[in-house]
Amino acid sequence: MASPAPVILEVALNGVTSRERNPAAPRLPAEIAEDALRCLGAGAGIVHTHTHDALRGPAEAAALYLEAYRPILAARPDAILYPTMGVGRTIAERYGHHDLLAEAGAIRAAVVDTGSVNLGEAGPDGLPAPLDFVYVNSPADIRHMLETCARLRLGPSVAVFEPGFLRAVLAARRAGRLPAGTLVKLYFCERGYLGGGEPLFGVPPILEALELYLTMLAGSGLPWAVAVIGGSLLDSPLADAALARGGHLRVGLEDDPEARSNAELAARAAALAARSGRRLATPAESARLLGLAPPRDAGGRAA
Repeated sequence: MASPAPVILEVALNGVTSRERNPAAPRLPAEIAEDALRCLGAGAGIVHTHTHDALRGPAEAAALYLEAYRPILAARPDAILYPTMGVGRTIAERYGHHDLLAEAGAIRAAVVDTGSVNLGEAGPDGLPAPLDFVYVNSPADIRHMLETCARLRLGPSVAVFEPGFLRAVLAARRAGRLPAGTLVKLYFCERGYLGGGEPLFGVPPILEALELYLTMLAGSGLPWAVAVIGGSLLDSPLADAALARGGHLRVGLEDDPEARSNAELAARAAALAARSGRRLATPAESARLLGLAPPRDAGGRAA
């Protein structure tokens, strides 16, 4: 009988989690590199990072990512790394660092968010807290992200905050326009992303919500992972359920700001996978499972 497929583990190192909120959250490039290597050593297949300065344009953002990514790749050339969205008035500005990182041979995956969402939470009076922030990805923006991934041969790491996000992915797949290497990450919300209060977006971390998403995914053949925003995936019922159903895992201080460290989360995920009869996939195995392009050199050529 064939062995169960290994588990792809993505670790999101920091996100908006500040050092004030959790001293273990890496922020500076050297800290990110050191923490990423610890997580890769603990079994992570993919590492996702933000920079410590979110207000940089494409060239400056790419330079900050490269300062963190180059030491990682020097030690682990097989590592799968990818950044977050940038800032700017246009999607070309917000997404332009991907071109530069791909040309440098630093990334084989890319952030792709296939919809817009209010990352809000309830205030003390029960009404939405007065946060004037909407995470906007227009239909034209989504098209740009997917077309950029196809052009650069980057695997989309898709965050599904709401069911509509998944509908966009499935429509692209049916049309044959979904880039190779796509990983669908199903996000469940325990607490707000920005302030930690009661979330007013997404779905709760319950098995019924997972079943909705898996029903939508049925027959697609797309690899998928589960994550809990503002809480502990590994202490929820979703992790065991995902492992039993052939899914994958995403953890990290971006999602769980109260955790002790990213490396500890990776180690706990490895132990949980082992108890389910599966093991964590190496970065090379993760790349094969996803169908990612091979590593590239600094000129963008296959290494």
